[in-house]
Amino acid sequence: MAYPDDLLSEQEHVVVHSHPHFKMLIFPTLAFLVTLGAGIWLAILAKDAGSPWNTVGLIAIAVVALVLIVWLFLAPLVRWRTTHFIVTTDRLIAREGVLKRTGIDIPMGRINSVQFEHGLLDRVFGCGTLIIESASDEPLRFEDIPHVEKVHTVIYREVNDNPYDDYRPGTQQQTTPLPPQGGGHPPRGERRR
Repeated sequence: MAYPDDLLSEQEHVVVHSHPHFKMLIFPTLAFLVTLGAGIWLAILAKDAGSPWNTVGLIAIAVVALVLIVWLFLAPLVRWRTTHFIVTTDRLIAREGVLKRTGIDIPMGRINSVQFEHGLLDRVFGCGTLIIESASDEPLRFEDIPHVEKVHTVIYREVNDNPYDDYRPGTQQQTTPLPPQGGGHPPRGERRR
């Protein structure tokens, strides 16, 4: 799902838009499979028991399985789907939440440094943690960013290629020569002609 264009400024373009890495869904998926398997196994045991409580037992098993699936699988899936990490030409945007939405926008000109870190497991999955240091008190950490090294490079380039910066590497800044000081007298060491 693309970031809505009507939320961008006139000359702003999306450079990177991603959700957290699917790594964060591994344990919820395992919980879903274990819950489903245990629920089916318990339902078969309850049905074979042959007691008059079969229907009540099956309903109880189904309710517990449904609650566990919603809590352990669907909630993390919705949280993953509604978490966005966006880099535009003007700012860095992070949004998350369903019922309670939270977000942060960091203008590119306010970013002081960009770092990334990833351990062995993150390197296997191709993700990592992005650390943005801006004018705020503490650095902001964004976990499970896919292709974190590429995103790091993109942000670094966007910060350094910002057309609103005073300093642009590779171009010569023109300086206006100052008029001589002291009422038109030549500087020391020069003679009047």
